[in-house]
Amino acid sequence: MAKPFYITTTLPYVNAEPHIGHAVEFIRADIIARWKKQQGFEVFFNIGTDEHGAKIFEAAKKANQEPQAYVDRAAKKFQALIPLLNLSAPNFIRTTDAHHIKAAQEFWRICAKNGYIYKKLYKIKYCVGCELEKTDSELENGKCPLHPTRDIEEVAEENYFFKFSAFQKPLLDFYKKNPDFVIPDFRFNEIRTFVERGLEDFSISRLKEKMPWGIEVPGDSTQVAYVWFDALINYISAIGFPDDMEKFKKWQVASGGMVQYCGKDNLRQQSAMWQAMLMAANLTPSRQIVIDGFITGEGGVKMSKSLGNVVSPMEIVQEYGADALRYFVTRELHPFEDSPFTIERFNETYNANLANGLGNLVSRVMKMAEQNGITYNLQPTTYNEKKKEYEKAIEKYDLKTAMDFVWEKIQAADKKIQETQPFKLVKTEPEKAKKIIGELLSELSEIGKLLLPFMPETAEKILELIKIGKTPSQPLFPRK
Repeated sequence: MAKPFYITTTLPYVNAEPHIGHAVEFIRADIIARWKKQQGFEVFFNIGTDEHGAKIFEAAKKANQEPQAYVDRAAKKFQALIPLLNLSAPNFIRTTDAHHIKAAQEFWRICAKNGYIYKKLYKIKYCVGCELEKTDSELENGKCPLHPTRDIEEVAEENYFFKFSAFQKPLLDFYKKNPDFVIPDFRFNEIRTFVERGLEDFSISRLKEKMPWGIEVPGDSTQVAYVWFDALINYISAIGFPDDMEKFKKWQVASGGMVQYCGKDNLRQQSAMWQAMLMAANLTPSRQIVIDGFITGEGGVKMSKSLGNVVSPMEIVQEYGADALRYFVTRELHPFEDSPFTIERFNETYNANLANGLGNLVSRVMKMAEQNGITYNLQPTTYNEKKKEYEKAIEKYDLKTAMDFVWEKIQAADKKIQETQPFKLVKTEPEKAKKIIGELLSELSEIGKLLLPFMPETAEKILELIKIGKTPSQPLFPRK
């Protein structure tokens, strides 16, 4: 019986168009999902949309729409990323789904019953962009550094609070027992330091009369659940909680816990707040949290909706194809640090490494093979010490190192053609030339297999060309 593996991304807010940052997270998680399937795991891959909260309510009002109509329309744009990015059949959850609402309310009841929810009057400084409380030390010139175009709001009202402060020791004990819980390790150091400094209880509701767009608090129709408390619960409502606990136990317990991809601005929410919430409900914590860096634009400025400097993944895929974007995300962006993205850089690497690199290699090798009647029977993937480097990199979510390994093979094959020139040698030493071409077909086959989780459409085309022994009728990656 196949072992279960559960991976999820964070849920994007639907108050703006899908951007390249969403595509990066979805693609990286999809690669891990595909890799695990190749390893024989049964995989549950979860993505979706976060549809409650002040930002959504604000955006719907601005668009002169009812919030539900607004999110229904917006969610379709994010669902469209599944075929656009060639994602491998993920589950798509919406936080306005009836089942999720039921799950969020039941989760609230359990935490309240266990003594971790209480009500009090409070005053805070609040960033609507982050949907988070901010301390003075987190502000720069009175503004949130992540949303500098927004004014900080001062909120004073009676809300429900979650007893986050009760989980300092449980969290630190959990971190100690799970030394690879947060990837990369420098982000793990950040969250440990944050928890060691002491935890403050946080508000988990809003007055309905001020912000009505949210899930109603069980037993109190005057309050709605705070968007973060509601949205985080999607990770368990997606796998059956609370109705189908057998399904839940399969994906969250038998699997060893969920693996979560998120951006570095989600570090606190995913690796501390959410884990404390799970502990409060007596549920299994996550298995690992993988933290992405930001995608930056010109001059290293963070690419974000609020700054208006985002790039549309739809436009890139329409021009270059899904696999070109999947290549760039995995080989040209750092897996954990901030990385720049410009169309100029994208086009340059596309031509250098896809059109002139991989695409050209496939055309040359297949042309020599077809012209000389040389075929190759696809063999199962061979394992060697070098291949283990590729596998180890993927298991550590270091997708760039894994892709660099593949490109070393591509460059080695190109070098072999240049040095041996089998296309000339075939006239003087045909048997030797055919042997070299056969070796190149074998190497190309291995490249195709290694690319399967990363660039699935391209990999399948390469393997099919080898199988039928034909030159591609058109370039895999036309020059731009």
